[in-house]
Amino acid sequence: MDTIRLTLTALLLGGLSVACSSGSAAEPDGSGGTAGTTGTAGSGGGAAGAAAAAYDPGPIVCSPASAHFVSHGILHDFGPGQSHGQAAFPGPILGPPKGGGCCVGGLDVVSLGNGGSVVVAFADNAIVDGPGPDFVVFENAFWIAGDETQSFAELASIAVSEDGVSWHEFPCAASAPPYDSCAGVQPVFANADDGAIDPLSPEAGGDRFDLADLGLTRARYVRVTDRADLVGMDGVFDLDAIGILNAQCP
Repeated sequence: MDTIRLTLTALLLGGLSVACSSGSAAEPDGSGGTAGTTGTAGSGGGAAGAAAAAYDPGPIVCSPASAHFVSHGILHDFGPGQSHGQAAFPGPILGPPKGGGCCVGGLDVVSLGNGGSVVVAFADNAIVDGPGPDFVVFENAFWIAGDETQSFAELASIAVSEDGVSWHEFPCAASAPPYDSCAGVQPVFANADDGAIDPLSPEAGGDRFDLADLGLTRARYVRVTDRADLVGMDGVFDLDAIGILNAQCP
């Protein structure tokens, strides 16, 4: 895994992202932050953008502890601009989402910064291709004035990998609504603090992705890249959570 970690670091530091997003008064505050520290669950990080100190996923051993939500923030390369949640990375993106509902963006998020990226993984689990969408990405998008046809979207491109070396990116149509295959479009209705909505149900909200669209059968890593290249959008993607809908370990 040392080779994988070094390769991931090189990809991130070498500009793996095509930067995007849109801003709002409902967005978390934060500006001028430098790249934050990297960490795995329960640990601090090292130099900005460096590989996590220790995360070797190893072979999958299914158990009740197999993660269905992000358990490890493997790498990050935060961009400039908003820095909300970066100092606490990966804490806010671990586990299920804490959405704000239709019309208010949640604040338990990590802002990636303009063009920023993160790579995440799931302990003792993998995303597998099954019926319908296979995983869901939660941001803090919301409907403007409650109009579900008017999403205040902050977009990111999503890529997946089986080994952390070879990446396959969904073709984010970021130039105009409905922003097919992009993350950061749909509000998040599930909130772990109240438990009223199953975070993996269709009612939970978020943006859903199907491995079959990329011709893949399994993935162990997800990469999220803020799309700062979009003209007229000055916000950033704020990651809340990522959940596995079709898991190797149900």
